Amino acid sequence: MQQAHYEPLKPVIGCEEISLSQSNTERPEDAASFNTFLQSLTDSHRQILQSFVSGIRPATPPDAQRALDQLMHGMVGGTSQLLNLQRGYYKQQMDLWMGLLGAGVPQGADKSDRRFAAQEWDDYPFFDFVKQHYLLTSKWLTELVDGVPMDDASREKVTFYTRQFIDAMSPSNFALTNPEVIKLAMDTQGESLAEGMRKLAADLEKGHISQTDESHFAVGENLAVTPGTVVFQSELFQLIQYTPTTEQVYERPVLFVPPAVNKYYLMDLQPHNSMVRHFVAQGYTVFMISWRNIPESLGKLSWDDYVEAGVIKAAMAVREIAKQDKINVLGFCIGGVILATALAVMKARELDWFESVTFMTSLIDHTEPGDLKQFVDWDLVKSREAKLEDGGVISGKELARGFAMLRANDLIWNYVVNNYLKGKTPPLFDLLYWNNDSANLPLPMHTFFLREMYLENNLAKPGAMKVCGVPVDVRQYDWPTYIFAAREDHIVPWASAYRGTQLLGSDAIRFVLGASGHIAGSINPVSGNKRNYWVNDALPATADDWLAGAESRPGSWWQDWDTWLAPKSGKLVPAPKAPGNRKYRAIEPAPGSYVKEKVA
Repeated sequence: MQQAHYEPLKPVIGCEEISLSQSNTERPEDAASFNTFLQSLTDSHRQILQSFVSGIRPATPPDAQRALDQLMHGMVGGTSQLLNLQRGYYKQQMDLWMGLLGAGVPQGADKSDRRFAAQEWDDYPFFDFVKQHYLLTSKWLTELVDGVPMDDASREKVTFYTRQFIDAMSPSNFALTNPEVIKLAMDTQGESLAEGMRKLAADLEKGHISQTDESHFAVGENLAVTPGTVVFQSELFQLIQYTPTTEQVYERPVLFVPPAVNKYYLMDLQPHNSMVRHFVAQGYTVFMISWRNIPESLGKLSWDDYVEAGVIKAAMAVREIAKQDKINVLGFCIGGVILATALAVMKARELDWFESVTFMTSLIDHTEPGDLKQFVDWDLVKSREAKLEDGGVISGKELARGFAMLRANDLIWNYVVNNYLKGKTPPLFDLLYWNNDSANLPLPMHTFFLREMYLENNLAKPGAMKVCGVPVDVRQYDWPTYIFAAREDHIVPWASAYRGTQLLGSDAIRFVLGASGHIAGSINPVSGNKRNYWVNDALPATADDWLAGAESRPGSWWQDWDTWLAPKSGKLVPAPKAPGNRKYRAIEPAPGSYVKEKVA
């Protein structure tokens, strides 16, 4: 990528010199230097946008255009409402202009909006006007979409993509309309822009936006470092047995089933926030499935393979190593969905292997799966089903971009501004390193998931779906069950997760709600004593009724799960002196080799 050339700026030119018009007494050489700077700023920003949009843009579902067509037809049929909105918009625009000219007071911005938190947005009338104009137009667009008659599915899709457009068009995302970017560029004589271009080039090569300083993290060195051993390996997964840290352990171990779309080590980040390390320290023998980052050669693996050769095989190995008829199992996110279908197969085969089942931010009922459904439609699924015979992989980077769009301001534009426009390195954050360490999925497995869960919601319909030839009916699930959801989860909405309590057949279900989102709510170390969680022994028909009667408790939900899990884990016995057994021998130290494989 060609690097923009920046002329040196004279020290007398600073951000305080920026105004709507240049002074008549301005020296010609200063004006020339300033104009050169503005041109370099424009050229740099153009290159950034071109590279960003062409290199790491998310895919748009095929039916988005149909929803937009419905919006246009609705606007034509509602001209009266449109004119009323337009009149109000023009009046507010005039108020803005009067405020800019000193004859009125413009509306204030939401101080919680971090995009405009810097003082420069308020100090200079021009940039304050740009900000206010953007906020006003955003409000007008949102109200416009809300007022157009459409079916519910189209409205949700149009609202989602309108929000994406509004977020993308924020003046904070453009160099020439962001006073922070201009000031920094002038203070550094253009070096911040040059550094931003270098960071953009590096990210394009990696295929994702850097959300943290990735040079400071390495799996097996300062991430996923809880001691353990790989005791089983197949083409689909490695099984890790963690080394006990207590003299005695519960006789029944617990098996963790993580999502296949990300690496397992979200549950084993660093020692201070490792869920694995915490529960090992409580006396549990923890086993972890480490799913393979699927290569093209395994592109024909199906959902049945993840059940049969994945969860069921891992559970069998754990039972044999621990010499226990029953074990406990936890499924996280999509790992919980895989587990939920595996339970039907095990029930049909009379494999009574589990003492308890835990679902951590997982959905049984996908009626309202949140904004993720905007990326799924019949055209997409049918186009992929036509390729099932040949197989293939769904890129982990593609999936990660979709997740990022759910919180575009936080996970996309924040880093575009920080990294590329300001040339800064994002702060160290292990969660965000993990977030960008995605994994490929096999096409048949992922397509099955989209059709059966997101489009047809068959997991919630008795007998509507077959896995390994077995009809799935969650009403038959009678295991003691713990369901955890996070209140601000944008991937697994908590009210949707709660509906699992009404579908599962068990009469021993505990539902717990944690504060924060999908990741931070789940990985909330006890040692930090942060956030809170809600409990309620009653399970009324609706999530709102459950929350109305719930009790808030301080700290981590891990404490509650420990209290619930311990009585189901058997008596305390001497800790094993070595991992595995004669059949399942040590292969390599944790974290194993599969978790270190990167998406190409």
